[in-house]
Amino acid sequence: MRKSLSLSTKLLATGLCFLVMALASIGFMLWGTWKLEGGAAAINEAGRLRMYTARMALALKTGDTERLQELSRRFEEGLDLLRQGTSMRPLFVPWSGETQASFDDVASGWLALRASWLTPASAAAAPVTAQADAFVLRVDAFVAAIETQIARWTATLHVFQIFMMGVAILAAAVFMVMSFTLVFNPVSRMQLALARLRQGELGTRVPVDSDDEFGQLAAGFNLMASALQTSHEDLERKVRDKTADIAEHNRRLAALYAVSALGAEATSLEALAQGFVQQIRRVSGSDAAALRWSDEANERYLLLAVDGMPPSLSEREQCLETGACECGQPQQQARLRVIPILPAGGVPLPHCREAGFETVVIIPVQLHQRLLGEVTLLYRAPTQLPADMRELLSTMALHLANAIEGLRASALEREAAVAQERGLIARELHDSIAQSLAFLKIQTQLLRDAIAKDNGAARDRSLDELDVGVRECLADVRELLVHFRTRTQDEDIEDALRATLSKFEHQTGLPTTLTMTGQGLPLAPDVQIQVLHIVQEALSNVRKHAGARHVELRVQRHPHWRFEVIDDGLGFDPQAVPPDSLHVGLGIMRERAQRIGATLTLDSGLGAGTRVTLALPPRALEDLPVTPTTAAA
Repeated sequence: MRKSLSLSTKLLATGLCFLVMALASIGFMLWGTWKLEGGAAAINEAGRLRMYTARMALALKTGDTERLQELSRRFEEGLDLLRQGTSMRPLFVPWSGETQASFDDVASGWLALRASWLTPASAAAAPVTAQADAFVLRVDAFVAAIETQIARWTATLHVFQIFMMGVAILAAAVFMVMSFTLVFNPVSRMQLALARLRQGELGTRVPVDSDDEFGQLAAGFNLMASALQTSHEDLERKVRDKTADIAEHNRRLAALYAVSALGAEATSLEALAQGFVQQIRRVSGSDAAALRWSDEANERYLLLAVDGMPPSLSEREQCLETGACECGQPQQQARLRVIPILPAGGVPLPHCREAGFETVVIIPVQLHQRLLGEVTLLYRAPTQLPADMRELLSTMALHLANAIEGLRASALEREAAVAQERGLIARELHDSIAQSLAFLKIQTQLLRDAIAKDNGAARDRSLDELDVGVRECLADVRELLVHFRTRTQDEDIEDALRATLSKFEHQTGLPTTLTMTGQGLPLAPDVQIQVLHIVQEALSNVRKHAGARHVELRVQRHPHWRFEVIDDGLGFDPQAVPPDSLHVGLGIMRERAQRIGATLTLDSGLGAGTRVTLALPPRALEDLPVTPTTAAA
């Protein structure tokens, strides 16, 4: 690009040109006006010469010599003033050939006139009037020459003024064109470019056709727009990358959530395994997936679930010996591996190669240093897993291991609960029906002996005892059936307690009283079940052993739940009952109280009745589940 003047230089040069022209025109106008003013004064001074001529003629006629001398002196001073001019008045004769000739003619005429008028001998005979008139004509000719020259200057000045008017118009037009070209047009282009930039057209550029201030501004605008476009593109790229990362993270989180949900919802190992292989195949993009379970000794791997695997391959690899193939890793060597299936003679994976797969990915399923199994992913093309995908697959395998362990723990918990309930049932049977049957067995033997000895009284007594024993045994069976079938459907335990007391009154005929005090949060259903069983066991002991006339059940809700079963029976000495005794159901009640974190106390004395107290600590109740559940003793 050629080097050009800057905008400030152009504007300064234009302004200087306009200033010089203005000053020149003003100077010329002042000079012309000054000349015209000096010419007018010269005309006035020349008029005085005519006046002096007339007065000298009059003085000459009257013979006033002194007056004539004075006027002659003034005439010569006026003539000298016209010849030399002065800047004080101002006074200038607009000299030209004509004015100079006229002035010379006046000067020579004055010399002749002065010689004629100032000589006494010739003054008397001179024709004064004729001479004065002739001389005045010369002065008039000089004045006419001056006026003619002034008229020329005036015409020239008018022409110059018209010319300057044209110059002013031209200068205004030039200024407007220069303003549009140098200022308004570049500013308009910049405004248009800014408007397009605001509308999002980041590729907008301003042409740089000069190196002045606007050219530099345009270049700066282009640099700014380029930087903004680059920044915007970088930001869009970063947003796209971040969005892709977030989508990828969401996909992984969704996969992990799906596996976690599957582990929480699966009710069997088969359902968990089948759902997992479908999930991991979808996440990994594999062509087939399989899940193998390892035994405790890690001697073999059994195929639990497959997805997308050919049936022939599934049948061949239903059971793998550990270490016999790349699949089925020993526990010490278990790790995530990506194995390319090479042509014959390479990696020993003939079944996979025959099925058309080219890559195998093995993911161990481990938990607490124990190998539970492994996941196999099969690809029909060469595949390399990135680090983040490896991490995701390993995490999914860990979730699977936790889910498998959760199923195992649930199974063990159910087994322990069944065993515990069976133990409680066995103790119930031992305390009630087993003792009654043992008594009936003894009475049966006594009956046989009485019949053999033909002892009628002993026979009848044994029959009565057998009848009473059978009735008691039947009552125990009915009581146990009611005991085991107890359920709570409401949040408030009061209705269940009233139903229990009503059954007790029906079975025994004893009057009962229920007292409820205070207000508190309702008990969880499983806690209610255990409380009812303890109350029923206490009432059963009253029926069997107390010989009471009245039974009272007191329930306190606040500040914590408290249950008291009070009878006015015979009572007993609690110290005489061994801690491990199974009689009167104390052991069973203590076990039930321990299961719900409660405290069971027994207050009794011979002839003073019995008080069984069950207290539930508030802190223990806060840790108990509050969702409805079904429980049975």
